[in-house]
Amino acid sequence: MATTSKNMKGFYRQKKNKAAGGITKSKSSKSTKNPSLKHAATFGSDITQSPALISHGGSLDLKDDLDEQEQVLRLFDMNMAYGPCLGITRLARWERAQRLGLSPPKEIENLLKGGKVNLECLFDGRV
Repeated sequence: MATTSKNMKGFYRQKKNKAAGGITKSKSSKSTKNPSLKHAATFGSDITQSPALISHGGSLDLKDDLDEQEQVLRLFDMNMAYGPCLGITRLARWERAQRLGLSPPKEIENLLKGGKVNLECLFDGRV
């Protein structure tokens, strides 16, 4: 696994400008873009939203209207302390974490057994 500097120089080959004696950078021209579009790509702007972000009748995917319960369950999905969530329901993941002694929140179990929430994880069907 010993790597000499000679091998690295061959791997990262750089072109040098002999007149200047160093590595050259390309000159960038000043942009003449419209200054009013400077912050157009911010959240909530529809000026530069690509079609991939717009679905469900024109509503943005970034603006999902989630209730408090779904937000809590999504935080549970993203918390890797309880193991991976792909290919398993939220309730099965909670039960697995309980069996392994990871002490998952009791609130999550109550939400999942209440039956009024989505049992699939946040990443189900997206990955």
